[in-house]
Amino acid sequence: MLIIFRLLACLPFLWGMAAMGNEALDSQGKAELRYVGSQLCASCHQAEFSAWRSSHHALAMQHADEDSVLGDFNDATFTYAGVTSRFSRRDGRYFVETDGPNGKLQEFEIEYTFGYEPLQQYLVSIGGGRLQALSIAWDSRPGSEGGQHWFHLHPEDAVTHEDDLHWTRPAQNWNHMCADCHSTNLRKGYDSDNDSFNTTWSEMSVGCEACHGPGSGHVDWAKKPGTDKNLGLSIRLRQHGLGQEEEVLTSANGEVATCARCHSFRSQLAEGYYPGQDWLDYYRPEPLIEPFYHIDGQQREEVFTWGSFAQSRMHAEGVSCSSCHDPHTQQLKAQGNDLCVRCHTATEYDTPEHHFHPVNTAGAQCVNCHMPATTYMVNDPRRDHSLRIPRPDRTLNHGTPNACNNCHDDRSAEWAQQHIEQRFPARTPGYQEFAQAFSMVGSRHLEAGKELAKLLTGQDQPEIVRASAAAYMNELEVPFEHTPLQAGLADASPLVRHAALVTLADKPGALGEAQLLALLTDKSRLVRSEAARLLVGNEIPEAVRSVFEDALKEYEQELQLHADRADGRNRLALLRWQQGLREEALAQLRKAVQLDDRHVASYVNLSDMLRAVGRETEALRWLQQGLAIRPDAAALHYAMGLAKVRQKQQEQAREHLEKAHLLAPGEPRFAYAYAVSLAPTAPGEALAVLSKALELSPRHQELLWAMATYSLQYQGPEQAMPYARRLQEIDPEAARVQRLLKVIEHAGRSSDAPAP
Repeated sequence: MLIIFRLLACLPFLWGMAAMGNEALDSQGKAELRYVGSQLCASCHQAEFSAWRSSHHALAMQHADEDSVLGDFNDATFTYAGVTSRFSRRDGRYFVETDGPNGKLQEFEIEYTFGYEPLQQYLVSIGGGRLQALSIAWDSRPGSEGGQHWFHLHPEDAVTHEDDLHWTRPAQNWNHMCADCHSTNLRKGYDSDNDSFNTTWSEMSVGCEACHGPGSGHVDWAKKPGTDKNLGLSIRLRQHGLGQEEEVLTSANGEVATCARCHSFRSQLAEGYYPGQDWLDYYRPEPLIEPFYHIDGQQREEVFTWGSFAQSRMHAEGVSCSSCHDPHTQQLKAQGNDLCVRCHTATEYDTPEHHFHPVNTAGAQCVNCHMPATTYMVNDPRRDHSLRIPRPDRTLNHGTPNACNNCHDDRSAEWAQQHIEQRFPARTPGYQEFAQAFSMVGSRHLEAGKELAKLLTGQDQPEIVRASAAAYMNELEVPFEHTPLQAGLADASPLVRHAALVTLADKPGALGEAQLLALLTDKSRLVRSEAARLLVGNEIPEAVRSVFEDALKEYEQELQLHADRADGRNRLALLRWQQGLREEALAQLRKAVQLDDRHVASYVNLSDMLRAVGRETEALRWLQQGLAIRPDAAALHYAMGLAKVRQKQQEQAREHLEKAHLLAPGEPRFAYAYAVSLAPTAPGEALAVLSKALELSPRHQELLWAMATYSLQYQGPEQAMPYARRLQEIDPEAARVQRLLKVIEHAGRSSDAPAP
């Protein structure tokens, strides 16, 4: 019997070895890599497999059964937003009765568990291959820690079936939002014609090959070991630890990138990534911009880990994820300060002289000062991996949180800053020194462009900081020198090249066709596909036409990958419009609204395109439909207001423009349009609206222009001149500003004040 058991244990390995003979060959005659499954890995790597089996990776997603379901399904109830949901079980299956897509109570079967600790969600099929994540989750912490109960992930809101966050809506769709990171070798399998999914995976959860790459080559190597330094794997990852052989891989295709693919706030460019490839050919990480991050780079929204870690000194010095985390259990390699003093001298840092708190208290823990936690999903605290020093002074200057007041919330930031100055009178400012430059964008400071340029061109800055500086330049309301962005197009980092390209593309005349053509051969898909998009509609030279078509195909593949989403269809419609395929563009936008009847941008773009082809009545109908569903959408009221202006229905136009302004008071376009609508009949109110808007956007040129001209017309040259002077400061070479100044000066010398 023992011999039989041993033979059974080896069967997966033997099957994998035998299967190697049937592998397909790629164009170079090499065996294509296949996924073989974690169970096969266990044949030789039992210790690592056993460690992984109880990890969050292994438990990321499971079939709902007696072993995997943690929640109370014994006819338990939970009431939220006036709806009482019931959780039950029968015949070994699990069910929930809750509000469905139409808001009515309906019973759904739980297909899978999702996650394990500190909470567990449940996946439900609603047809068409769609799996949706219930927003009612189980708190899986022990009762002694406040767990063992049902709770809603949005407790402060009242999310109904009409809300974007309802569990049946696209934002909670597993196929698009979750699957790529919670499974191994996932293919979304969306059928655009039938609006359905056939999503597949090699392994339901995060298996060995999600991090080590397809295993068939390694199995082949094990059968006949050769000289391949990667042992037949797509990448060879070695744990980073003191006193052992190290291979610290923080490059675009190394260990940190392998983790970043999922532990980052990013969108997906393409399917098919496996470790060892450049992850930026498959994913587009978001820069350190608000509202996702605080102005100093601290985590704000649920941005996961990479964006924080990439801006840290530790990342710059070559520290990797496995420096602190065991890659198989995902647990820390040591507890408390013992983890930190593996690299940082205990006698210098783990002392009251450094942390000025009693030993073994919360304040003496390194992570509480240098990695403060933010709680997401109600009960899941996650530490900020930017590994920064506490900066109460930035709380005072920029309103960002600081670690001191996270604990001492009964004290002021001034108090915390005084203590820091007393304890560290000669202290260094820390590694992340970009808060001041980023904050200057929000305050519309005239020198913001120069400060951002220093970051963008500073090669001592992390690539994500340089890319973020380029992204922030897109928000500048004042003219600035484009030369640093032009230099950014040649930066070594594809993140920086892409961010510079996107910002330059939004500045009229800042980007030449020759530059775009050159970028079609960029090494990174992230860059070349964006360049191709921007070239659509141009006459492409025959010499680079095939290169252009290949790069554009990559961009179209990204859009097709996201055709299950209204946003994906919306972007595809814009591409088709640029290509002159107007009816197809309109069809894509109608499909976008069908996929998500709350998607504001699709209504606005559909209306604009219909108006452009002379179908104003139909355009108006779509705006009306959008407003009936989204009366809270400022952009729809703005579009409707402009439509009413074109119809010369001034009173209705003013009502919609006022609504847009009230819903989004920080949007200068809406304030400007509303003030213009008021000026003929209520000039005083128009000036009041402009004055208030300028408090939020003091450098916005159209607001200043309107304020100057209306002040001149309705109040006099003395009131108009300060606004004209501010325009002159912003753009001293502008001809229209020079003309305005002359008119105001002339009016000041004359009893009459002609309009400019």
